[in-house]
Amino acid sequence: MTYAFDPELLPWLTMLPQGVGFDDVQATRARMASMREHFPTYEPENPVTVEEMLIPGPVGAPDVRVRVYTPTSVPAPRAAYVSIHGGGFAIGDLDQDASVSFEIADKVGAVVVSVDYRLAPEHPYPAGLEDCYAALEWTAAKASELGVDTARIGIGGDSAGGGIAAGLALLARDRGGPAIKFQYLGIPELDDRLETPSMTAFVDTPLWNRPNAILSWKYYLGDRPADHYAAPARAEDLTGLPPAYVSVCEFDPLRDEGLTYAYRLIQAGVATELHHYPGTFHGSAMVHSAAVSKRMATERIDAVRRGLTA
Repeated sequence: MTYAFDPELLPWLTMLPQGVGFDDVQATRARMASMREHFPTYEPENPVTVEEMLIPGPVGAPDVRVRVYTPTSVPAPRAAYVSIHGGGFAIGDLDQDASVSFEIADKVGAVVVSVDYRLAPEHPYPAGLEDCYAALEWTAAKASELGVDTARIGIGGDSAGGGIAAGLALLARDRGGPAIKFQYLGIPELDDRLETPSMTAFVDTPLWNRPNAILSWKYYLGDRPADHYAAPARAEDLTGLPPAYVSVCEFDPLRDEGLTYAYRLIQAGVATELHHYPGTFHGSAMVHSAAVSKRMATERIDAVRRGLTA
């Protein structure tokens, strides 16, 4: 299929694999880590301290590694943001999330808690989600030590991170967990049924496509059937969820599930902002020099800032 990609993204297409080769998870992890070396890292303009630590994990599970970014020039109490990296539920780590975490801490002035949740297929659902819930609970419980305002805790992530964030919002609502002020759902992975028009059509798009999505959900779910915390698109009741920002890319198989979820949030009375970026594909924001990528990055920061201060 021919895709009308943004002209500024075209020169980069030959450098990107036609899908990340999700059939070999270990090789994919190594390949994506190598790719990150070719992209610039964010350098904060203001003082940001970074501390990596282990926090208590879910009951009966290992401790969870988190990396805490604190904007020391911003007086406490500050907002907080639990950041969940992407990677199809099976790849990614704290280093992948570092630039985004630095930027949010620096430009928003929020304490960022980046979560190194357990990955599939070694640790299928609900391991990753429960690790993120543990990080959310820890952030709220340690608010005074972290210099955090418990009334201004947000969550979010991109791709699988956005999907887990959506599931986390549902889980916190239903468990009566810590209050979440805002959820950022960037190009979220939400629906294991793989039936939307974009998921059916985009079988050969760069970085992410239908074949990889099939494997991603296979790894994440393991032998379990999907519930609405694993695949939030299955949730029947979206009322009472925190305000949301949802972004989607035009040539992304995840496009339609993100659009539909945003519409349903709005219909459920959840204050929701939705952005569709023409000419983009899943992960095209890594091409930092493109104007559309700069706009996506700026609007993410603005959305998190508004969400945590409104």
